[in-house]
Amino acid sequence: APDIPVIDQAYSKLSNSITVEWRAVPGATNYMLTAQDGDSFVETIVKNSPGTVTGLKPATLYRITVRSINSGGKSQPSPFRKVKTVLAAPILSVRSPSCDSIAVSWKAVHMAAGFSVSLMRSDGLGRMLKQNTTNTSLLFTNLDPGTLYTIKAYAWNANGMPGDDFTYNQRTSPNAPVDVKVAFNSGALRAAVSWMPTEGALTYSVTVSSGLLKLRCNTSSASCTVPSLQCGSEYYVSVTAYNDAGSSEPTDAVSLKTIPCAPVNISIEENEPGHLLVSWSSVSLGHYYVVFVKSDDGLEVHCNTSYTQCHFQSDCGFTYFISVFAYNKAGQSPLGDVLNYTTAPCCPSDFRAVFISSDTVRVTWAPVRGADLYETRAAGGSGVVLCRDTATACTLSALQCSTPYNITVYSFSEARGSNTSCAPQYVATAPCSPEIKNISKEGLSVISVQWKPNNEEATYVVTARGEVGLWHCTSTRNSCTLMDLPCGSAFSVSAIARSPAGQSLPSYSIPLETAPCCPTDLVLTQVTQSVTNISWSVGRGAQTYLTTLESPNGQAKCHTLQTYCLLGCITCGTNYTVSLRAISETGLTSSCTYQGYSSSACCPSGVKLYRLSNNGIRVFWRASDETINYNADLCGSKGNFSCSPSSGLNHCDITKIPCGDVYTVVVAPVTDKGPKLTLCPKKIYSVTCSGSSVGMVIYRGKSNAKHI
Repeated sequence: APDIPVIDQAYSKLSNSITVEWRAVPGATNYMLTAQDGDSFVETIVKNSPGTVTGLKPATLYRITVRSINSGGKSQPSPFRKVKTVLAAPILSVRSPSCDSIAVSWKAVHMAAGFSVSLMRSDGLGRMLKQNTTNTSLLFTNLDPGTLYTIKAYAWNANGMPGDDFTYNQRTSPNAPVDVKVAFNSGALRAAVSWMPTEGALTYSVTVSSGLLKLRCNTSSASCTVPSLQCGSEYYVSVTAYNDAGSSEPTDAVSLKTIPCAPVNISIEENEPGHLLVSWSSVSLGHYYVVFVKSDDGLEVHCNTSYTQCHFQSDCGFTYFISVFAYNKAGQSPLGDVLNYTTAPCCPSDFRAVFISSDTVRVTWAPVRGADLYETRAAGGSGVVLCRDTATACTLSALQCSTPYNITVYSFSEARGSNTSCAPQYVATAPCSPEIKNISKEGLSVISVQWKPNNEEATYVVTARGEVGLWHCTSTRNSCTLMDLPCGSAFSVSAIARSPAGQSLPSYSIPLETAPCCPTDLVLTQVTQSVTNISWSVGRGAQTYLTTLESPNGQAKCHTLQTYCLLGCITCGTNYTVSLRAISETGLTSSCTYQGYSSSACCPSGVKLYRLSNNGIRVFWRASDETINYNADLCGSKGNFSCSPSSGLNHCDITKIPCGDVYTVVVAPVTDKGPKLTLCPKKIYSVTCSGSSVGMVIYRGKSNAKHI
């Protein structure tokens, strides 16, 4: 084994190690250093001197020995030396509480009697600051902001022996930025914040606060954009500089007022047609408001106000698009709700009402803007008549006659409903149809018509319509008289009512038949002594005729369809009244009277011929009336002979009548009119020549002959 080494010196420069120096031992390849503290020890093998034992405890007294080593083994330990490790370095805790100070603190070091702390700029500029203290903290002030400083500290013991030192680089916190500027972008609702860079700042933080809301923007440059700001808010903007030492004081807050929010609770009222009132709720930070109203035809108007309402003129049938903006120094609020308001459609114009009948009126009007549907309302009488249609015409039926109506045409739209401001138009319906109650005959050609007056202030016109023409009468009351109606005619009688409102429908027609006309010509012809033929002209409207010849002695009648009649049982020489009744098919009768009729005087009876001596013939008869004059006619082949007696005689003589001839003898009364009556019976006599120029007179008749 090698020799025992001899320690020259042993010392501690670091708190965890002791360095040993010794003289070299020949043949030794290694050395073992041992530091013993009580029962514990630390060994270290080194090649040569000096050698250092590490892993020791600071401020601790150790016994240091050295042993040499070779292949043969280890030597005995050298005589020990007692060496105490130096104090441990204080472990610094460093911060920059402000931009011009650094605070240093540490924990107490075992066996330390004091501490020495020095500080200087890491760039070597300026002077070093050094302080000794027995405390465990120091504050260096009046430093440069944002500057890197190197701090070194160590502890010493009671003998003034310094221990390990501790070095720490610390930067002071930066100064607050200056010249902070805020630019607000109203369209994007963001703020661009800029400032002058500050010394030693590594990053910056922009704080935008409003109440409890805080928005931050971090950057390493000298500007930052803060997005997503809220409208109608006042923000306070501050900038803080940061580095590894901490932060600066925030800058003085810069006030930022954003644009106002879009107004809400927008309402549109049309208190009266043509006037729109737009109102809204006030908004925070709104200094004034602008309301834009754009109609659907492209025309736009606006209103500036510091109040929360605006008035606008409006037209019917338009749709208005309304937006409200709030303004302040920051700009215009965002676009809020765009309301559309459709005004009521216009009232129909060019209104016309034309009556089609007394209970039906056709209403027409010009189309109006904004109307999708029209409602025609007729109010009057006992109710309301409605008509709805998309067309610009409507027919109102079943109206009450003779009734005033207020007819209003309302226009409707799906968006707004009805325009209730449309003015009604007064229209009166035509009078009601009269109801004919009675038709009576006041005379031969006079008819009285009565009806029920069911209208006010109406004029009634009664019309009798027939094949022969029209007859009218007019009255404002309940009756009128038709005059000069022709006989024998059929009429249809109806009545209408007229008023300024129009004309009623005609009443139901009442048939009217006038009595048949009396024949204008009536001729009586006596056929025989007891038979008279009556003939007459046609009486218009008559179907049958009843003729009557009446005298104190009785009457003769004949009822016939013809225009003539033979009446028997006529008494000769009698005055008759002549009457005729024309009877229609329905039984209407016209009593017609004519000039009296006198039957012919009675023919004489007992006509005989007597022979006279001078070739004459006496005609003898029995007169029915001594006041009647007679005439006797003898007609034969040799001549015609006649004689008339003096008044009151019943015979006359014909002289120089040829014999040997057959004569027809007629004795007839002489009428006032002159002509002889031919109705009397004819007798045939034969005048013979026997022994003289005048012979026998023989009555032949039809089959008999008499000798007179």
